[in-house]
Amino acid sequence: MTREKLESISHEAGFDAVGVTLAVRAPHAEVFLDWVGEGCHATMDWLARDPERRCNPRLVLPGARSVIALAMNYYHPDEPVADGAARGRIARYARGRDYHHLIRKRLREFDRALAEEGGQQKCFVDTGPILERDFSALAGISWHGKSTLALHPQLGTWFFLAAVITTIELEEPGSPMPARCGKCTRCIDVCPTNAIVAPYKMDARRCISYWTIEHEGPLPKWIRPLLGDRIFGCDDCLDACPWNRFAKISREADFSARKSSQLSLQEYLALDEQAFRKLFEGSPVRRAGRQGFLRNVCTALGNIGTSADLPALENTRLDDDPVISEHAAWAVGQISSRGK
Repeated sequence: MTREKLESISHEAGFDAVGVTLAVRAPHAEVFLDWVGEGCHATMDWLARDPERRCNPRLVLPGARSVIALAMNYYHPDEPVADGAARGRIARYARGRDYHHLIRKRLREFDRALAEEGGQQKCFVDTGPILERDFSALAGISWHGKSTLALHPQLGTWFFLAAVITTIELEEPGSPMPARCGKCTRCIDVCPTNAIVAPYKMDARRCISYWTIEHEGPLPKWIRPLLGDRIFGCDDCLDACPWNRFAKISREADFSARKSSQLSLQEYLALDEQAFRKLFEGSPVRRAGRQGFLRNVCTALGNIGTSADLPALENTRLDDDPVISEHAAWAVGQISSRGK
């Protein structure tokens, strides 16, 4: 398959950058193995499951010869709502449609085109056993930022990565992109929990995205005040990155903010299980579940709420879910202690 054909398929599928590299062992394999060995993956046990397979695409697809790296812009600007109600922050990537559903569908076009040339493929977006950032860097479409995020010179940090492993040896593999962060440490300096423990190293055990999305059960008391008004994920290190001044609005309207990401914190508290599932159908927020999401909402109200939020929180203290009930009680205590 020619480079021109590959670029044509990627553009028609909605991707904003494409690159090719050989199916080699990931350059940061040892760094990843050490990171897991230190426990920096927290309770995300799937990252520690068969880690060598995650480092080598040839163990994922026997006979693999090439990896196609793809980037899709998801940036849409904030849409502020000024009605005075307390609101929580949802990470930009999660305000629209779940990218897994959209990108998986687009990857089928690559699978079909390569299959016509006799190739066998494995296509992944975020959920597969492959270190996507390494292959994106090798393919020449991004570099590793000090925040540990992938960076693109035009897209900044606002993009999703996908990967196609294939048994075809594709033409014109890319050249690795050099790191362009220079002396900048804004992402490290702005992290509210000091989760970026060193340049290019993040400890999930301190990361707000981990605590608000992946962690199950009650939040430890030490992390609750640090969440501020964040109720699903955290964009602080992304917002701080100077490369994002070049960001352009995504051509994917499905990534624009849904009404579900713009409700007040009090409105979220009123959601029962059925209403939660309906409101966030097709949204990444479903991942946290009602318990995790309302736990986060209560925590945010404990941090930024006022006496006007106390009746809703008192009602939530009666919730059948003990985690939600306990966090509502904590929030009541926080607001009461502020006397606002």
